[in-house]
Amino acid sequence: MANDIALLIGGIPYRLALAGGWIDQPFVSALNPSPPGSMVVVSVEPDFPFMDYCGMATSTRKIATRLWKGGLPEGRSEDLVRELYAEENRGKADPSGSQDMVGLVYPGVSRIDYDAAVHGGIFPAHVESCGESEVAAWLEEVIHILPVAQRPPGYSPLIEKHLEPEWIRRLGVSGRSCYSAIVARDLAALQDSMNECMCCWERILPATVRHPALGVDLAALLESYQDEYGGAMYSGCGGGYLYIATEREVPGSLSFRVRLEAGRGRG
Repeated sequence: MANDIALLIGGIPYRLALAGGWIDQPFVSALNPSPPGSMVVVSVEPDFPFMDYCGMATSTRKIATRLWKGGLPEGRSEDLVRELYAEENRGKADPSGSQDMVGLVYPGVSRIDYDAAVHGGIFPAHVESCGESEVAAWLEEVIHILPVAQRPPGYSPLIEKHLEPEWIRRLGVSGRSCYSAIVARDLAALQDSMNECMCCWERILPATVRHPALGVDLAALLESYQDEYGGAMYSGCGGGYLYIATEREVPGSLSFRVRLEAGRGRG
């Protein structure tokens, strides 16, 4: 059965984007008064198909599948990120950020640092990755993925912008705090970083959770799960999946496996 699924959906990983998202966009990082700002991505084994338009890098994954014939090629991760970025953004007036590519290519959990003075903020100034099996197993236990809703047609997160430098600084700090919490296996700190990231999103780009095209009250749903479990954030703008950080069971949620480097076992 697993082999049949692999044939259908291919071997390219998916990725989770945790705290700090949007700092990979130069129009955001350029206003950070204390660069670099950070975000966290997690490479995920393709055990089942995630929904499109849900913040799981599925569009980038489709391009990678076509470009690399269904599997990650050999080569330096940095070079593969640039190759995939160029392929996805060829001819685009508004290019995507590079965090999708980093999340698909780099194994394990990665902190991506962005500074507009380095590579124009397009590519990371630095990538710090953790491929420890104990950390991966812990993250798989405490992050629960709850399907909410796909982004609807006509939705744009950029219809309203309040790009205040202090909130952008806080956004970048939330990513750094998130990575430190994961490596330390500190659930309370992980919850705080995710909640902080959502506060920053709502402040600088309100349409990430409130937009006339959205059919779900994302803000109310988020607050409810944060109150019940301690920490939660959306997989991307406009909803998608809700990531809930807790050691408790979350009804209706999905599990996942962190993709580690080839040959690294789970102990």
